[in-house]
Parts: sequence; structure tokens; C-alpha cells
Amino acid sequence: MNNLLVTGGAGFIGANFVHYWMKTYPQDKVVVLDALTYAGNKANLDPVAENPNFVFCHGNICDTELVETLLKEHHIDTLVHFAAESHVDRSISGPDAFIETNIIGTHSLLKAAKKIWLDEGLNKENHRFHHVSTDEVYGTLGPTDPAFSETTPYAPNSPYSASKAASDHLVRAYHHTYGLKVTTSNCSNNYGPYHFPEKLIPLVITNILQDKPLPVYGDGQQIRDWLYVEDHARGIDLVIKKGQVGECYNIGGINEWANIDIVKLICDLTNKAFAEDSTLADKFPHAAQVQAGNAEKLITYVTDRPGHDRRYAIDPRKSNEELNYKPVETFEAGLRKTVYWFLNNEAWWQAIMDGSYRN
Repeated sequence: MNNLLVTGGAGFIGANFVHYWMKTYPQDKVVVLDALTYAGNKANLDPVAENPNFVFCHGNICDTELVETLLKEHHIDTLVHFAAESHVDRSISGPDAFIETNIIGTHSLLKAAKKIWLDEGLNKENHRFHHVSTDEVYGTLGPTDPAFSETTPYAPNSPYSASKAASDHLVRAYHHTYGLKVTTSNCSNNYGPYHFPEKLIPLVITNILQDKPLPVYGDGQQIRDWLYVEDHARGIDLVIKKGQVGECYNIGGINEWANIDIVKLICDLTNKAFAEDSTLADKFPHAAQVQAGNAEKLITYVTDRPGHDRRYAIDPRKSNEELNYKPVETFEAGLRKTVYWFLNNEAWWQAIMDGSYRN
């Protein structure tokens, strides 16, 4: 039995992890700490809200005393740290929040964990601080460069990735300096249910359903390695349970796609969904192009963003060999599930569009 503190558990990946963990380990206690900033949505946790083993705390990871209280009050032995500002575009226009949350916030958690687990001795021998990072800390790849491995030098190119790189180094330092039992995972791009609609895949889906343009940066040939969010949760589970203390593990989908090809695949999947289900036309009366089977006509090329990394790809061999990790979901099947999730959960994403989710 474990008692988990999950930071950022009302966000996209955090909420999916909470759902996965509580389904897989129903005897465990899960405490979520989330500041409910713009990307945090308490509705993401509705499926587990009434579970007696679930606790939600509205608070900020920079509040070190609050974190200390939660660690003690709930006898936390496992801290899984998702909380982060994560949208690259926002980091370009307003980097301050990324420094505050991703660097200072991570340091706040590390200080609290060191004090309660090591200095005060609660779960001194039996604790784990797992830090969730990103492949973006490694920088960018050329078309034929080998995929990022755990030994790839860090070369972050955006304020977001720089802030995540700094937090990774702090986690490593607290292990080597103080003996905190830490692990870190660097994942490729996630997709799936509850994905905040500003990101590529949910933005394309929801824009199709509203007959809005589908913006594609530059030539659309930026390549990303995509991972279904539940496969990511399974990977983190394996790192926590089997990963070596102090080590980093890349969790990848072995699934590289150019952005424009993803947009076209979503158009195709959505066209097919409307063709197969006549009720969708009534449900989404404004979705004129997809009703006609022409969602691709909404594709619009826009000016590329500054410093846009060209390619990311994860080499997951270490996770495969040490943890026996492999993604289960194929991209086409996972993307189809994601499209249908958005088709069946209009109220969820409409509440984000109109801002009522923050009430």
C-alpha cells in the first residue's frame, strides 16, 4: 500500500495518471495538490471524486509549509510531480510563470520532502520523489539524428524547456547531495482524454467541430514522438516501482509523426466518424466542413513560432530493457479513441472555451 501526493493532478497528464493509479491500485490513497491555474480543471477528477481513498487539496507547490503538512498528515511515501507550466507558446510571451512554477515550485517540493522524509525521518527509508519531465530539455534533432537517450546533453531552446531542465537538475542534486530517493522520467508528447484544447491534437479536433481554421505552424513538417497518455501512466508506474533510485528514464512512443500528417489524420478520422454516425450532424450543427467530409479544407498555414524545435524523438531502450516497458496503444487507435472522447464530451471542452470551468 502506498500513500501518494500527486502535484498537478487536475491537469491533463496528472489526472489521467490519477485515474490509472486508482484503477490499478484501489487500496492506495491518492492526494492531489493543484493550484487550478488555467490548465488545471477539477472536473478532470470527477470520476474519482467520491472515492474514499481520494483527497483533493487546492494549493500551490510553492507553498512549502502546505506541502510539508500534506506529507505528514497523509503519511505520504510517494510524491509524483506533474505540476508545471507546459505550453511553449505561453513561455515565449510570458516566461516568468514558468520560472516560478517549474523551478521555484520544484525546489519547494524538494525542500519539503527533504525536511519531512530525511530530517524528521517520516518514511526515511521508504520514500520516492518522482519527477515528470519532457523530451524538450534535450533540444532539437535533425532529420537523421539518433533519438534522444538518457545521456543526451541538455540543450533547451525555449523558456519552457529551460525551466524544466533546471528542475531536472535540482531533483538530481537533491539525490546526490542529500540522499533523497528520486527518479525522473522524460516523456514524448502525450495525447488522449482531458487534453487541454490549446495543444495541437485537441485544438484540431475542437476546431473541426466548430468549423474554425486548423492552424499549422510553418510548413507543418515539425516532427514529434507521440505517446498515448495511459501508456505514459504505465511507464511512470514502472519507474516508481522498479526504477533505480537516482536514475532517469525516457518514456517514448516510438512513434514519430510530422504535425501536418497528424492534422490530416485527425481530419480523416473525424470525417469518418460523421459519415458513420448521422446523429453527429445534429449534435454539431456548425461543423459544416466535416459534415461534408471535407475537414481538411480548414487547414491554414500560419507563421512559425520563434525557435520552433524541428524534431523530437525518444530512445526508450533503457526503459524497455530495465523495466520491460513498451507502449500498448498504436497511434491510429489511440487517436481514434481521442477523437471519440472529444465527440462524446462536448460539455467538458465547451466549459473550457467559455471559461465556465474556472467557476
